[in-house]
Amino acid sequence: MTQRLNYEKASPKGVEALGKVYGYIMQSGLDGTLVDLVYLRISQINGCAFCIDMHTRDLIKKGVKIDKIVLVPVWHEAEALFTERERAALAWAESVTRVAQSGVPDADFLAASAVFSEKELADLTIAIGLMNTYNRLGVSFRNTPEAVAKSNA
Repeated sequence: MTQRLNYEKASPKGVEALGKVYGYIMQSGLDGTLVDLVYLRISQINGCAFCIDMHTRDLIKKGVKIDKIVLVPVWHEAEALFTERERAALAWAESVTRVAQSGVPDADFLAASAVFSEKELADLTIAIGLMNTYNRLGVSFRNTPEAVAKSNA
């Protein structure tokens, strides 16, 4: 895979703005591991190899067991590995990411709002929107995953 465009060089102020949103999310009070699980799931849905690689590595660095990481795509069938908040966040992330296909079902909103405060749910949704933006940049411009870059070195 060859990178098409380095969007960080092409639009440094745009990337800086995204970085500020990312910084806000990281200090918002949301659990960092939960956010990375959500980022990984969104990246899997969107097929962003760069982000899948990055968030898998981030979760490993945070001490998340590989058994849990590899089952993120099928978390519905591995619910025992995920907390109630993680399950609600993953369901919410899937619905918001797939909004064009299915809207955002009331059941997912009710499950998420049962375990997240209004601020947390708003911040989680901002994080979901941010990751969808990063995925679109990564897929559109073919960002090279770290694992691929290392294998080509």
